[in-house]
Amino acid sequence: MSQAKVTQPKPPRRMGNTSMLAIAAIALFLLLYLAPWAQAEKARLVPAPGPEVLALDSGAARPQDSIVFAGGCFWGIQAVFQHTRGVLDAVSGYAGGKSSSADYETVSTGSSGHAESVQVRFDPRQVSYGQLLQIFFSVAHDPTQLNRQYPDVGTQYRSAIFYHDEAQKLVAQRYIAQLDAGQAFAQKIVTQVSQLDQFYPAERYHQNYATLHPDSTYIAGFDLPKIANLKAMFPALYRDVPVLVAP
Repeated sequence: MSQAKVTQPKPPRRMGNTSMLAIAAIALFLLLYLAPWAQAEKARLVPAPGPEVLALDSGAARPQDSIVFAGGCFWGIQAVFQHTRGVLDAVSGYAGGKSSSADYETVSTGSSGHAESVQVRFDPRQVSYGQLLQIFFSVAHDPTQLNRQYPDVGTQYRSAIFYHDEAQKLVAQRYIAQLDAGQAFAQKIVTQVSQLDQFYPAERYHQNYATLHPDSTYIAGFDLPKIANLKAMFPALYRDVPVLVAP
């Protein structure tokens, strides 16, 4: 698949597009590098799920499985899992709301009920659900921020895990309880664990966004560091060439 940068209409309500006016770019620079929250985004290697948590995961016997993660802008979440070994594909989209509101314009208002999400399809024989959870909580986002991720604010940026079955639900709940009990974070984890009703793929221009737009100020400031942290913290699970959504 071609890696050439695609020409797309400017996505609304998102910082870091190269087509922004100079004054907006300067303002964004100040936000990214001078605002207090900009210095707070740091990866944290959290403990792996314990044996009592992993005992609940029955997915290892299946040739493939899927889970939907939400944690801020889907560009970065998608990029992290596209660089994870054993992931078959990672698709940006929307979860938590109705089909009638599953579009970027509506989701960006914060009133749709959707979260910007990524559906991760994986091979449990290569990477376990528990390992994906550990990556999600360690490098993909900050699970202690309520209805936001750094510059992105609103319920559409909430931290959430959308499960398919009872086993996935229990593993996520028990793992969150394990991390909270062990004080893996200074604040309590606010990640929602919700049943997935339907996942709606996002518009084409949102797919593979971090790969196609590495020169974007937003991607450089918030998403490329996530990939670097994945490589540093999970070298056995990192792959340099991402698995991309087909055109």
